[in-house]
Amino acid sequence: MFVLLKKEFQYFFSSASGYIIVGIFLLLTSTMLWIFPGEYNIVESGYAQIDGLFVLAPWLYLFLVPAVTMKTFSEEKRTGTIELIYTRPISGLKIILAKYGANLLLVLFSLLPTLIYFATVYYAAQPVGNVDLGGIFGSYIGLFFLAAAYVAIGVFASSISENQVISFVVAVFLCFFFYYGFDLLASVAGSGQKEFFLSSLGINYHYEAMSRGVIDSRDVIYFLSVIAIFIFSTKLVIKR
Repeated sequence: MFVLLKKEFQYFFSSASGYIIVGIFLLLTSTMLWIFPGEYNIVESGYAQIDGLFVLAPWLYLFLVPAVTMKTFSEEKRTGTIELIYTRPISGLKIILAKYGANLLLVLFSLLPTLIYFATVYYAAQPVGNVDLGGIFGSYIGLFFLAAAYVAIGVFASSISENQVISFVVAVFLCFFFYYGFDLLASVAGSGQKEFFLSSLGINYHYEAMSRGVIDSRDVIYFLSVIAIFIFSTKLVIKR
C-alpha cells in the first residue's frame, strides 16, 4: 500500500501539474494577503493575524482539490490500466486509500509554505509572539480536515466517470454543497432547531468551530465520517 502511495505521490511531480497546482494556490494566497489591497491584506489590517488565509483557502481548495483528484480513477478507466492495478496483491480498499493518501499529501504540500506567513506575523507582532496561537493552530487543523474531506469527495467523483472534466465538475459541486450548501438551506429554513441542524451538517460549521482554537471531538468525528462515507462510496463504485 505504501509503495503505491509513494508511486502515486511521485506521479504528481513527474509532470508540471503538481507544481502548477501548488504554485497557483501559493500565488493567489500570497498576493491576496500581502499585495492586493482589501479585507484580506495583512499589512492594511494592522493586526498580527492570518485570518484571511483561512477564509480564502476553503474556496481555493474547492477548485484546486478537484483539479488534483480528477485523474485519480478517471485516467485509469480511460487508459484501461485500472484492471492492471487490481491484479496487485492488495485489496481494493487499500488501493483507494493509497490514492487518497497521495492526493492528500499533495494538498498538504501546498499548505506547508503558508507557515512562512505565520512566521512573518509572529515576528512582526509587537511584542514578538503577540498572536492568537490557539486560533491559528486550530484553523490549520480545521483546514487539514477540510482538505481531507475535499480529497475524499474528489476521489469519489473521479471514480464515477472516465471523463476528467465530468469528474472535476461533480467534485466542485459536491465540495461546494458540503461546504456552503447546507448553510444556504439553513438560511431558507429560518431560525430555530431546524436551522441549527442543517448548518451542523455542513463542513463550514465544523471548520469555523475548529478555527476558534477549540478542537471538539464532535467536529473531528464529523470530518472522519464524511471521509469514510465517500471512501466507502468509492469502493462500491469501483467494485460495481
